[in-house]
Amino acid sequence: MFEISVYGLPQPEKEKLLLKRLNHLTEHHVENSGAYAKIIRARGVSAEAASLDEVPFLPVRLFKTHLLSSIPEEERFKLLTSSGTTGQQVSQIVLNRKTAEYQSRAVIKIMQDYLGKQRIPMLIIDHPKVVKDRSSFSARGAGILGMMNFGRKPVYALKDETMEIDWSAIDTFVDKHQDEPIFLFGFTFMVWKYFVTVLEQQSHKINLPHGILVHSGGWKKLQDEAVGNEIFKERVEAVSGIRRIHNFYGMVEQVGSIFVECEHGRLHAPSFADVNIRNPYDWSSAGIGQKGIIEVLSALPESYPGHALLTEDEGKITGIDSCPCGRMGKTFEVIGRLPKAELRGCSDTFQDKGR
Repeated sequence: MFEISVYGLPQPEKEKLLLKRLNHLTEHHVENSGAYAKIIRARGVSAEAASLDEVPFLPVRLFKTHLLSSIPEEERFKLLTSSGTTGQQVSQIVLNRKTAEYQSRAVIKIMQDYLGKQRIPMLIIDHPKVVKDRSSFSARGAGILGMMNFGRKPVYALKDETMEIDWSAIDTFVDKHQDEPIFLFGFTFMVWKYFVTVLEQQSHKINLPHGILVHSGGWKKLQDEAVGNEIFKERVEAVSGIRRIHNFYGMVEQVGSIFVECEHGRLHAPSFADVNIRNPYDWSSAGIGQKGIIEVLSALPESYPGHALLTEDEGKITGIDSCPCGRMGKTFEVIGRLPKAELRGCSDTFQDKGR
């Protein structure tokens, strides 16, 4: 699946390949995870699904209450944890080296489609202490390290946990690279609060006309401030000159399977992942344009049973093999969190202590 074009397969061909892999993963996790096997038996479903709709899914919240693993403890390579506000339970995701490698290769293949294969100067809208401990990551730290594969000589825009802008570092970076392609990465709310709004308040504009901003994370706090995707893009461009802005949807429970927003504002499913929208009343699959709960499917997780997960987000399919950008497969839109679902997301959950 890594050898084919990441967005080149028409949906029917992709589904055949993906179904075969997902059925293999279901069987693998039944054999190697006692907890997962009990769930499948209790639900009375077959491990051999006839379509992607029939692949047995788990609620993503289950990873907050149970450590689900399909590998012996001695094979554990990393333990990823989700971001969470104070008092919230966090997801714990067990990785072995093989699954971690799959995740890394997947992100590289996806992002090269948007950034190209050559590494370019990188500005990280965060501070360096986030990636200090490389054996146990938060989703935020894992996200930054994953994206550093596409940049060279990374510079951090923020000084430390105070979240203050490092003006000297930014100005030096801009002076050196403003006439060439550069890669900026940060989590959505943090890019907004600690970069865009600060530049606006300080009347400190920078000029990066060749910049490519990639950002991700929940939109809850921005929606509370009446900031949608289009306003976000307009304000980023106003203070920085950046026009190429790509949001992506992903989660620590399926690292590597990220869904990136194309030039036409649609989120795309790559070759080794897919998305399904389920009706919350009977779990049937919703049609194009119908709202429902987002289910994400991934060919990557071998160390834990996370290949089919029902999220706590609402969304809708916007097209199949029909995006004007030319990328094949499903496109979708995230509408928001389900009512009473926990606030989550790497940027949504940053604790603004004492400020």
